[in-house]
Amino acid sequence: MERRCRTARARRVARPHSLRAALWEAATLSLLVFCTVAFGAENGFSEPEALIRANLLERDGRFTDAERVLNSALKEARQDTRTRAQLEFAKDRLRRIRLDFPLSRAELFEKLKKSVADLTPGEFENWLQEGRFDKRRIDGRELFMVASVSNLFFRNPELEVRRVPARNNSALDGRYLETCARIKAEALAEKSPYVMPKRFHVTMTVSADADAVAPGETLRAWLPVPRVSPFQNEVQVVSATPAVRRVDAPESPARSVYLEQAAQKGKPTTFAIEYEYSTRGVRFDLKPERTRPADLESPALRQFIQETEHVQFTPELRALAGQIVGSEVNPCVQARKFYEWISEHIQYSFAPEYSTIRNLSEDCRARGHGDCGQEGLLFITLCRLKGIPARWESGWTLFPGAKSNHDWTEIYLAPYGWVPVDPYMGIYATQYATTLNQAQRAELRDFYFGGLDPYRMAANADHCQPLNPPKGSMRSDNVDFQRGELETSGKNIYFDQFDYELSAREIPPPAKVESLQ
Repeated sequence: MERRCRTARARRVARPHSLRAALWEAATLSLLVFCTVAFGAENGFSEPEALIRANLLERDGRFTDAERVLNSALKEARQDTRTRAQLEFAKDRLRRIRLDFPLSRAELFEKLKKSVADLTPGEFENWLQEGRFDKRRIDGRELFMVASVSNLFFRNPELEVRRVPARNNSALDGRYLETCARIKAEALAEKSPYVMPKRFHVTMTVSADADAVAPGETLRAWLPVPRVSPFQNEVQVVSATPAVRRVDAPESPARSVYLEQAAQKGKPTTFAIEYEYSTRGVRFDLKPERTRPADLESPALRQFIQETEHVQFTPELRALAGQIVGSEVNPCVQARKFYEWISEHIQYSFAPEYSTIRNLSEDCRARGHGDCGQEGLLFITLCRLKGIPARWESGWTLFPGAKSNHDWTEIYLAPYGWVPVDPYMGIYATQYATTLNQAQRAELRDFYFGGLDPYRMAANADHCQPLNPPKGSMRSDNVDFQRGELETSGKNIYFDQFDYELSAREIPPPAKVESLQ
Protein backbone atom coordinates (compact mmCIF):
# COMPACT_ATOMS: atom_id res chain seq x y z
CA MET A 1 0.00 0.00 0.00
CA GLU A 2 1.25 3.44 -0.89
CA ARG A 3 1.82 5.37 2.29
CA ARG A 4 3.37 8.76 2.62
CA CYS A 5 1.93 11.40 4.89
CA ARG A 6 3.67 14.36 3.34
CA THR A 7 6.03 14.79 0.43
CA ALA A 8 8.79 17.15 -0.54
CA ARG A 9 6.86 19.53 -2.77
CA ALA A 10 3.75 20.43 -0.80
CA ARG A 11 1.88 17.27 -1.61
CA ARG A 12 -1.22 16.66 0.53
CA VAL A 13 -4.90 16.10 -0.21
CA ALA A 14 -8.59 16.61 0.82
CA ARG A 15 -12.03 14.95 0.20
CA PRO A 16 -14.76 15.40 -2.45
CA HIS A 17 -16.82 18.53 -1.93
CA SER A 18 -20.12 17.24 -0.58
CA LEU A 19 -23.01 19.13 1.04
CA ARG A 20 -21.66 18.09 4.44
CA ALA A 21 -18.18 19.41 3.57
CA ALA A 22 -19.61 22.64 2.15
CA LEU A 23 -21.65 23.26 5.29
CA TRP A 24 -18.57 22.64 7.41
CA GLU A 25 -16.51 25.12 5.35
CA ALA A 26 -19.18 27.78 5.75
CA ALA A 27 -19.46 27.17 9.50
CA THR A 28 -15.68 27.27 9.90
CA LEU A 29 -15.42 30.56 8.06
CA SER A 30 -18.22 32.07 10.14
CA LEU A 31 -16.44 30.93 13.30
CA LEU A 32 -13.16 32.36 12.00
CA VAL A 33 -14.75 35.74 11.33
CA PHE A 34 -16.42 35.76 14.75
CA CYS A 35 -13.21 34.82 16.58
CA THR A 36 -11.19 37.34 14.61
CA VAL A 37 -13.48 40.20 15.54
CA ALA A 38 -13.99 39.06 19.14
CA PHE A 39 -10.30 38.53 19.80
CA GLY A 40 -9.46 41.93 18.38
CA ALA A 41 -12.10 43.68 20.49
CA GLU A 42 -10.96 41.92 23.63
CA ASN A 43 -7.42 43.11 23.05
CA GLY A 44 -8.29 46.70 22.26
CA PHE A 45 -7.94 46.66 18.47
CA SER A 46 -9.99 45.74 15.45
CA GLU A 47 -8.74 43.12 13.03
CA PRO A 48 -8.42 44.44 9.47
CA GLU A 49 -11.50 44.14 7.38
CA ALA A 50 -9.16 43.04 4.60
CA LEU A 51 -8.48 39.71 6.31
CA ILE A 52 -12.17 38.91 6.63
CA ARG A 53 -12.90 40.04 3.08
CA ALA A 54 -10.02 37.95 1.71
CA ASN A 55 -11.27 34.85 3.51
CA LEU A 56 -14.74 35.31 2.04
CA LEU A 57 -13.29 35.80 -1.43
CA GLU A 58 -11.16 32.69 -1.07
CA ARG A 59 -14.22 30.66 -0.12
CA ASP A 60 -15.91 31.90 -3.29
CA GLY A 61 -12.88 30.92 -5.39
CA ARG A 62 -11.87 34.50 -6.17
CA PHE A 63 -8.20 34.12 -5.33
CA THR A 64 -6.88 37.01 -7.42
CA ASP A 65 -9.42 39.37 -5.86
CA ALA A 66 -8.41 38.12 -2.42
CA GLU A 67 -4.76 38.78 -3.19
CA ARG A 68 -5.62 42.26 -4.40
CA VAL A 69 -7.38 43.02 -1.11
CA LEU A 70 -4.44 41.70 0.92
CA ASN A 71 -1.84 43.57 -1.15
CA SER A 72 -3.76 46.80 -0.70
CA ALA A 73 -3.92 46.28 3.06
CA LEU A 74 -0.20 45.48 3.24
CA LYS A 75 0.62 48.83 1.68
CA GLU A 76 -0.84 50.65 4.66
CA ALA A 77 2.00 51.84 6.88
CA ARG A 78 -0.20 51.85 9.97
CA GLN A 79 -0.41 48.05 10.15
CA ASP A 80 1.27 46.69 13.27
CA THR A 81 3.69 43.75 13.15
CA ARG A 82 1.14 41.18 14.21
CA THR A 83 -1.45 42.33 11.70
CA ARG A 84 1.09 42.40 8.87
CA ALA A 85 2.11 38.84 9.71
CA GLN A 86 -1.54 37.74 9.51
CA LEU A 87 -2.01 39.45 6.17
CA GLU A 88 1.21 38.03 4.75
CA PHE A 89 0.30 34.53 5.83
CA ALA A 90 -3.20 34.85 4.36
CA LYS A 91 -1.62 35.85 1.05
CA ASP A 92 0.89 32.99 1.13
CA ARG A 93 -1.88 30.58 2.05
CA LEU A 94 -3.54 31.30 -1.29
CA ARG A 95 -0.31 30.35 -3.07
CA ARG A 96 -0.05 27.16 -1.04
CA ILE A 97 -3.58 26.13 -1.98
CA ARG A 98 -2.76 26.69 -5.65
CA LEU A 99 0.24 24.37 -5.32
CA ASP A 100 -1.98 21.64 -3.84
CA PHE A 101 -4.64 22.01 -6.57
CA PRO A 102 -2.81 22.25 -9.91
CA LEU A 103 -4.69 19.78 -12.15
CA SER A 104 -7.26 20.67 -14.76
CA ARG A 105 -10.00 18.18 -15.60
CA ALA A 106 -8.13 17.09 -18.73
CA GLU A 107 -4.83 16.69 -16.85
CA LEU A 108 -6.51 14.60 -14.18
CA PHE A 109 -8.06 12.32 -16.81
CA GLU A 110 -4.67 11.77 -18.45
CA LYS A 111 -3.14 10.80 -15.12
CA LEU A 112 -6.00 8.47 -14.31
CA LYS A 113 -5.74 6.70 -17.67
CA LYS A 114 -2.19 5.69 -16.76
CA SER A 115 -3.23 4.27 -13.37
CA VAL A 116 -6.73 2.80 -13.88
CA ALA A 117 -7.07 0.01 -16.43
CA ASP A 118 -9.78 0.39 -19.08
CA LEU A 119 -10.91 3.81 -17.87
CA THR A 120 -13.43 5.42 -20.22
CA PRO A 121 -14.41 9.11 -20.53
CA GLY A 122 -17.93 8.20 -19.46
CA GLU A 123 -16.74 6.50 -16.30
CA PHE A 124 -14.53 9.47 -15.50
CA GLU A 125 -17.50 11.82 -15.93
CA ASN A 126 -19.56 9.67 -13.56
CA TRP A 127 -16.80 9.84 -10.96
CA LEU A 128 -16.72 13.62 -11.30
CA GLN A 129 -20.48 13.78 -10.77
CA GLU A 130 -20.17 11.54 -7.71
CA GLY A 131 -17.58 13.90 -6.20
CA ARG A 132 -14.77 11.36 -5.96
CA PHE A 133 -12.02 13.96 -6.38
CA ASP A 134 -11.00 16.90 -4.20
CA LYS A 135 -11.31 20.13 -6.09
CA ARG A 136 -11.21 23.88 -5.66
CA ARG A 137 -12.63 26.61 -7.87
CA ILE A 138 -9.83 29.13 -8.32
CA ASP A 139 -10.46 32.23 -10.42
CA GLY A 140 -13.11 30.54 -12.51
CA ARG A 141 -11.15 27.32 -13.06
CA GLU A 142 -12.06 23.92 -11.65
CA LEU A 143 -8.79 22.50 -10.31
CA PHE A 144 -8.09 19.15 -8.70
CA MET A 145 -5.86 17.96 -5.89
CA VAL A 146 -2.36 16.87 -6.83
CA ALA A 147 -2.83 13.42 -5.21
CA SER A 148 -6.25 12.73 -6.70
CA VAL A 149 -5.13 9.48 -8.31
CA SER A 150 -3.77 7.99 -5.09
CA ASN A 151 -6.81 9.11 -3.13
CA LEU A 152 -9.15 7.48 -5.63
CA PHE A 153 -7.76 4.08 -4.61
CA PHE A 154 -7.74 4.88 -0.88
CA ARG A 155 -11.39 5.88 -0.95
CA ASN A 156 -12.50 3.25 -3.46
CA PRO A 157 -10.52 0.12 -2.60
CA GLU A 158 -12.64 -1.97 -4.98
CA LEU A 159 -10.64 -0.30 -7.78
CA GLU A 160 -7.40 -1.95 -6.62
CA VAL A 161 -7.95 -4.78 -9.11
CA ARG A 162 -7.62 -2.17 -11.89
CA ARG A 163 -4.56 -0.37 -10.53
CA VAL A 164 -1.67 -0.03 -12.97
CA PRO A 165 0.86 -1.26 -12.05
CA ALA A 166 -0.72 -3.81 -9.71
CA ARG A 167 0.42 -3.89 -6.09
CA ASN A 168 0.98 -6.76 -3.72
CA ASN A 169 1.33 -5.87 -0.05
CA SER A 170 1.47 -9.42 1.28
CA ALA A 171 5.14 -9.13 2.32
CA LEU A 172 4.55 -5.82 4.11
CA ASP A 173 1.41 -7.07 5.85
CA GLY A 174 3.25 -10.18 6.94
CA ARG A 175 6.14 -8.15 8.39
CA TYR A 176 3.71 -5.96 10.33
CA LEU A 177 1.97 -8.98 11.81
CA GLU A 178 5.20 -10.80 12.62
CA THR A 179 6.72 -7.71 14.30
CA CYS A 180 3.67 -7.11 16.45
CA ALA A 181 3.46 -10.75 17.51
CA ARG A 182 7.13 -10.74 18.52
CA ILE A 183 6.76 -7.56 20.58
CA LYS A 184 3.73 -8.96 22.38
CA ALA A 185 5.57 -12.18 23.17
CA GLU A 186 8.70 -10.40 24.42
CA ALA A 187 6.71 -7.93 26.53
CA LEU A 188 4.90 -10.83 28.17
CA ALA A 189 8.11 -12.79 28.76
CA GLU A 190 10.12 -9.83 30.08
CA LYS A 191 7.20 -8.30 32.00
CA SER A 192 8.12 -4.93 30.51
CA PRO A 193 6.31 -2.71 27.99
CA TYR A 194 9.63 -1.75 26.32
CA VAL A 195 11.24 -4.56 24.36
CA MET A 196 12.90 -5.51 21.06
CA PRO A 197 15.65 -2.84 21.13
CA LYS A 198 17.04 -1.50 17.88
CA ARG A 199 19.57 1.12 16.89
CA PHE A 200 19.52 3.18 13.71
CA HIS A 201 21.96 5.29 11.76
CA VAL A 202 20.06 8.09 10.02
CA THR A 203 21.11 10.64 7.41
CA MET A 204 18.80 13.57 6.67
CA THR A 205 19.41 16.20 4.02
CA VAL A 206 17.45 19.36 3.30
CA SER A 207 18.46 21.15 0.11
CA ALA A 208 17.20 24.57 -0.98
CA ASP A 209 16.93 25.02 -4.74
CA ALA A 210 19.72 26.80 -6.59
CA ASP A 211 19.09 30.55 -6.45
CA ALA A 212 16.11 30.14 -4.12
CA VAL A 213 17.78 33.04 -2.26
CA ALA A 214 20.30 35.64 -3.36
CA PRO A 215 23.99 34.61 -3.33
CA GLY A 216 25.63 35.42 -0.01
CA GLU A 217 22.33 35.43 1.89
CA THR A 218 22.37 33.33 5.04
CA LEU A 219 19.98 30.41 5.00
CA ARG A 220 18.75 29.26 8.42
CA ALA A 221 17.71 25.62 8.79
CA TRP A 222 15.92 23.57 11.44
CA LEU A 223 16.11 19.78 11.05
CA PRO A 224 14.23 17.27 13.26
CA VAL A 225 16.18 14.89 15.51
CA PRO A 226 15.03 12.22 17.99
CA ARG A 227 13.81 13.39 21.36
CA VAL A 228 14.43 11.34 24.48
CA SER A 229 11.48 9.33 25.82
CA PRO A 230 10.86 6.00 27.58
CA PHE A 231 11.12 4.12 24.26
CA GLN A 232 13.78 6.24 22.55
CA ASN A 233 17.20 7.37 23.81
CA GLU A 234 20.99 7.26 23.32
CA VAL A 235 20.95 9.95 20.63
CA GLN A 236 24.31 10.86 19.12
CA VAL A 237 25.17 13.23 16.28
CA VAL A 238 27.79 11.63 14.03
CA SER A 239 28.33 14.55 11.64
CA ALA A 240 26.65 17.70 10.36
CA THR A 241 27.23 19.99 7.36
CA PRO A 242 27.52 22.81 8.20
CA ALA A 243 28.30 22.49 11.90
CA VAL A 244 25.38 22.38 14.35
CA ARG A 245 24.89 25.77 15.97
CA ARG A 246 22.21 24.76 18.45
CA VAL A 247 20.39 21.63 19.57
CA ASP A 248 17.21 21.46 21.64
CA ALA A 249 17.02 19.86 25.07
CA PRO A 250 16.60 16.07 24.99
CA GLU A 251 12.92 16.10 25.98
CA SER A 252 11.91 19.12 23.88
CA PRO A 253 8.34 18.73 22.52
CA ALA A 254 9.66 19.56 19.03
CA ARG A 255 13.34 18.72 18.93
CA SER A 256 15.54 20.23 16.25
CA VAL A 257 19.11 21.03 15.36
CA TYR A 258 19.75 24.51 14.02
CA LEU A 259 22.26 25.28 11.26
CA GLU A 260 23.23 28.28 9.10
CA GLN A 261 24.90 28.53 5.70
CA ALA A 262 25.47 31.18 3.04
CA ALA A 263 23.89 30.55 -0.37
CA GLN A 264 26.10 30.31 -3.44
CA LYS A 265 25.12 31.45 -6.92
CA GLY A 266 23.77 28.68 -9.12
CA LYS A 267 24.14 25.96 -6.48
CA PRO A 268 21.67 24.26 -4.13
CA THR A 269 22.23 25.03 -0.45
CA THR A 270 22.34 21.68 1.33
CA PHE A 271 22.12 20.93 5.03
CA ALA A 272 22.94 17.40 6.17
CA ILE A 273 23.02 15.66 9.51
CA GLU A 274 23.91 12.10 10.49
CA TYR A 275 22.82 10.74 13.84
CA GLU A 276 22.31 7.46 15.66
CA TYR A 277 19.73 6.59 18.27
CA SER A 278 18.22 3.62 20.07
CA THR A 279 14.55 2.71 20.15
CA ARG A 280 12.31 -0.07 21.42
CA GLY A 281 9.03 -1.68 20.60
CA VAL A 282 6.20 -0.92 23.02
CA ARG A 283 3.36 -3.06 24.25
CA PHE A 284 1.20 -2.27 27.28
CA ASP A 285 -1.03 -5.06 28.50
CA LEU A 286 -3.94 -2.74 29.21
CA LYS A 287 -6.58 -3.96 31.67
CA PRO A 288 -9.66 -1.72 31.88
CA GLU A 289 -10.39 -3.01 35.37
CA ARG A 290 -6.99 -1.72 36.53
CA THR A 291 -7.46 1.72 34.99
CA ARG A 292 -8.19 4.50 37.46
CA PRO A 293 -8.97 8.21 36.99
CA ALA A 294 -5.89 10.30 36.22
CA ASP A 295 -5.01 13.39 38.25
CA LEU A 296 -6.26 15.97 35.77
CA GLU A 297 -5.14 18.83 38.03
CA SER A 298 -1.53 17.79 37.55
CA PRO A 299 0.35 20.46 35.55
CA ALA A 300 1.90 17.69 33.48
CA LEU A 301 -1.55 16.50 32.33
CA ARG A 302 -3.80 19.56 32.47
CA GLN A 303 -2.68 20.96 29.12
CA PHE A 304 -3.49 17.68 27.39
CA ILE A 305 -7.21 17.75 28.21
CA GLN A 306 -7.75 21.30 26.93
CA GLU A 307 -8.72 22.79 23.60
CA THR A 308 -5.93 24.14 21.45
CA GLU A 309 -5.14 24.67 17.77
CA HIS A 310 -6.91 21.96 15.73
CA VAL A 311 -8.29 20.39 18.91
CA GLN A 312 -11.58 22.25 19.21
CA PHE A 313 -14.62 20.91 21.05
CA THR A 314 -17.12 21.64 18.30
CA PRO A 315 -20.78 20.69 18.78
CA GLU A 316 -20.38 18.02 16.11
CA LEU A 317 -17.39 16.43 17.84
CA ARG A 318 -19.10 16.61 21.24
CA ALA A 319 -22.07 14.78 19.79
CA LEU A 320 -19.84 12.21 18.09
CA ALA A 321 -17.88 11.49 21.28
CA GLY A 322 -21.12 10.93 23.17
CA GLN A 323 -22.52 8.74 20.41
CA ILE A 324 -19.42 6.53 20.35
CA VAL A 325 -18.96 5.94 24.09
CA GLY A 326 -22.61 6.01 25.17
CA SER A 327 -22.83 5.39 28.90
CA GLU A 328 -19.29 4.00 29.18
CA VAL A 329 -17.18 5.81 31.82
CA ASN A 330 -13.98 3.75 31.93
CA PRO A 331 -11.28 5.86 30.20
CA CYS A 332 -9.48 2.83 28.76
CA VAL A 333 -12.68 1.48 27.22
CA GLN A 334 -13.72 4.94 25.99
CA ALA A 335 -10.39 5.48 24.23
CA ARG A 336 -10.58 2.01 22.71
CA LYS A 337 -14.05 2.80 21.36
CA PHE A 338 -12.75 6.00 19.75
CA TYR A 339 -9.85 4.09 18.18
CA GLU A 340 -12.09 1.38 16.77
CA TRP A 341 -14.65 3.89 15.46
CA ILE A 342 -11.91 5.74 13.56
CA SER A 343 -10.51 2.43 12.28
CA GLU A 344 -13.89 1.57 10.79
CA HIS A 345 -15.29 4.95 9.69
CA ILE A 346 -12.37 7.14 8.56
CA GLN A 347 -10.55 6.42 5.32
CA TYR A 348 -6.95 7.32 4.67
CA SER A 349 -6.25 10.13 2.19
CA PHE A 350 -3.40 12.42 1.37
CA ALA A 351 -4.32 15.88 2.64
CA PRO A 352 -3.55 19.42 1.54
CA GLU A 353 -0.85 21.19 3.51
CA TYR A 354 -1.89 21.54 7.14
CA SER A 355 -1.28 25.29 7.06
CA THR A 356 -4.19 25.63 4.61
CA ILE A 357 -6.73 23.73 6.76
CA ARG A 358 -8.42 25.71 9.52
CA ASN A 359 -9.32 22.84 11.88
CA LEU A 360 -7.70 19.49 11.11
CA SER A 361 -9.70 17.32 13.50
CA GLU A 362 -13.11 18.69 12.51
CA ASP A 363 -12.15 18.63 8.84
CA CYS A 364 -11.35 14.92 9.16
CA ARG A 365 -14.67 14.21 10.88
CA ALA A 366 -16.71 16.22 8.39
CA ARG A 367 -15.10 14.75 5.28
CA GLY A 368 -14.79 11.20 6.57
CA HIS A 369 -11.12 10.86 5.68
CA GLY A 370 -7.70 12.32 6.36
CA ASP A 371 -4.03 11.54 6.60
CA CYS A 372 -2.27 10.14 9.66
CA GLY A 373 -2.00 13.53 11.39
CA GLN A 374 -5.67 14.37 10.87
CA GLU A 375 -6.69 10.94 12.11
CA GLY A 376 -4.47 11.44 15.14
CA LEU A 377 -5.89 14.87 15.94
CA LEU A 378 -9.43 13.53 15.60
CA PHE A 379 -8.60 10.79 18.12
CA ILE A 380 -6.92 13.31 20.45
CA THR A 381 -9.95 15.61 20.34
CA LEU A 382 -12.41 12.81 21.08
CA CYS A 383 -10.29 11.64 24.02
CA ARG A 384 -9.91 15.13 25.50
CA LEU A 385 -13.66 15.66 25.23
CA LYS A 386 -14.02 12.83 27.74
CA GLY A 387 -11.21 13.99 30.00
CA ILE A 388 -8.62 11.50 28.73
CA PRO A 389 -5.20 13.22 28.42
CA ALA A 390 -4.06 12.81 24.81
CA ARG A 391 -1.20 14.26 22.80
CA TRP A 392 0.47 14.17 19.44
CA GLU A 393 3.61 12.26 18.57
CA SER A 394 5.33 12.42 15.23
CA GLY A 395 8.48 12.09 13.21
CA TRP A 396 9.16 9.17 10.88
CA THR A 397 8.36 5.50 10.56
CA LEU A 398 11.31 3.48 9.33
CA PHE A 399 9.38 0.24 8.94
CA PRO A 400 10.96 -1.88 6.17
CA GLY A 401 9.05 -1.22 2.96
CA ALA A 402 7.00 1.64 4.42
CA LYS A 403 9.44 4.42 5.36
CA SER A 404 7.62 7.76 5.62
CA ASN A 405 7.10 10.79 7.75
CA HIS A 406 4.34 9.86 10.16
CA ASP A 407 2.10 11.04 13.01
CA TRP A 408 0.55 9.03 15.82
CA THR A 409 -0.65 9.70 19.40
CA GLU A 410 -0.25 8.94 23.08
CA ILE A 411 -2.91 8.81 25.79
CA TYR A 412 -2.39 8.90 29.53
CA LEU A 413 -3.97 6.00 31.39
CA ALA A 414 -3.33 5.58 35.12
CA PRO A 415 -1.54 3.54 36.38
CA TYR A 416 0.23 2.81 33.07
CA GLY A 417 1.36 6.33 32.16
CA TRP A 418 1.66 7.54 28.56
CA VAL A 419 0.53 4.80 26.19
CA PRO A 420 0.98 4.85 22.38
CA VAL A 421 -2.00 4.68 20.03
CA ASP A 422 -1.56 4.81 16.23
CA PRO A 423 -4.97 5.52 14.63
CA TYR A 424 -3.53 5.23 11.12
CA MET A 425 -2.41 1.66 11.76
CA GLY A 426 -5.87 0.84 13.08
CA ILE A 427 -7.30 2.08 9.78
CA TYR A 428 -4.64 0.25 7.79
CA ALA A 429 -5.31 -3.05 9.55
CA THR A 430 -9.09 -2.72 9.32
CA GLN A 431 -9.46 -1.41 5.76
CA TYR A 432 -6.29 -1.94 3.74
CA ALA A 433 -4.37 -5.01 4.99
CA THR A 434 -6.36 -7.17 2.61
CA THR A 435 -3.74 -9.93 2.30
CA LEU A 436 -4.40 -10.88 5.96
CA ASN A 437 -7.44 -12.81 7.14
CA GLN A 438 -9.99 -11.22 9.47
CA ALA A 439 -8.43 -12.62 12.65
CA GLN A 440 -4.97 -11.40 11.63
CA ARG A 441 -6.29 -7.96 10.77
CA ALA A 442 -7.99 -7.74 14.16
CA GLU A 443 -4.75 -8.79 15.84
CA LEU A 444 -2.80 -6.10 13.98
CA ARG A 445 -5.40 -3.45 14.77
CA ASP A 446 -5.53 -4.40 18.44
CA PHE A 447 -1.75 -4.20 18.79
CA TYR A 448 -1.57 -0.51 17.87
CA PHE A 449 -3.88 0.42 20.72
CA GLY A 450 -1.23 0.37 23.45
CA GLY A 451 1.57 -0.84 21.21
CA LEU A 452 4.17 0.56 18.86
CA ASP A 453 6.72 -1.03 16.56
CA PRO A 454 10.39 -0.08 17.14
CA TYR A 455 10.81 1.40 13.64
CA ARG A 456 10.06 4.95 14.74
CA MET A 457 11.92 8.24 15.00
CA ALA A 458 9.91 10.54 17.25
CA ALA A 459 10.94 14.21 17.10
CA ASN A 460 7.68 15.69 18.45
CA ALA A 461 5.55 15.10 21.53
CA ASP A 462 3.01 17.84 20.82
CA HIS A 463 1.68 19.70 17.79
CA CYS A 464 1.96 23.40 16.87
CA GLN A 465 5.19 23.76 18.85
CA PRO A 466 7.68 26.64 18.28
CA LEU A 467 11.20 26.14 16.99
CA ASN A 468 14.36 27.24 18.76
CA PRO A 469 15.75 29.69 17.98
CA PRO A 470 12.40 31.11 16.82
CA LYS A 471 11.79 31.56 13.11
CA GLY A 472 11.60 35.17 12.05
CA SER A 473 9.10 34.26 9.34
CA MET A 474 5.99 32.14 8.93
CA ARG A 475 6.28 28.35 9.13
CA SER A 476 5.93 26.09 6.10
CA ASP A 477 4.16 23.61 8.38
CA ASN A 478 2.74 25.32 11.44
CA VAL A 479 1.36 22.08 12.92
CA ASP A 480 3.99 19.39 12.43
CA PHE A 481 7.81 19.27 12.23
CA GLN A 482 9.20 16.39 10.17
CA ARG A 483 10.57 17.76 6.90
CA GLY A 484 12.61 20.67 8.20
CA GLU A 485 12.10 24.43 8.00
CA LEU A 486 14.13 27.05 6.10
CA GLU A 487 14.22 30.84 5.98
CA THR A 488 16.43 33.76 5.03
CA SER A 489 16.28 37.38 6.21
CA GLY A 490 12.91 36.84 7.84
CA LYS A 491 11.45 35.25 4.69
CA ASN A 492 10.17 31.68 4.72
CA ILE A 493 11.43 29.17 2.16
CA TYR A 494 8.41 27.01 1.34
CA PHE A 495 8.30 23.33 0.40
CA ASP A 496 8.20 24.05 -3.34
CA GLN A 497 11.70 25.56 -3.01
CA PHE A 498 13.47 22.76 -1.19
CA ASP A 499 13.79 18.99 -1.18
CA TYR A 500 14.35 16.68 1.74
CA GLU A 501 15.42 13.08 2.15
CA LEU A 502 15.83 10.76 5.12
CA SER A 503 17.65 7.43 4.88
CA ALA A 504 18.12 4.96 7.71
CA ARG A 505 19.80 1.64 8.37
CA GLU A 506 19.75 -0.61 11.38
CA ILE A 507 23.13 -0.99 13.15
CA PRO A 508 24.41 -3.02 16.13
CA PRO A 509 23.96 -1.41 19.54
CA PRO A 510 27.17 0.23 20.84
CA ALA A 511 28.92 -0.60 24.09
CA LYS A 512 28.67 3.04 25.15
CA VAL A 513 26.92 6.05 23.67
CA GLU A 514 27.86 9.68 24.14
CA SER A 515 24.85 11.95 24.47
CA LEU A 516 23.80 14.44 21.81
CA GLN A 517 24.27 17.04 24.53
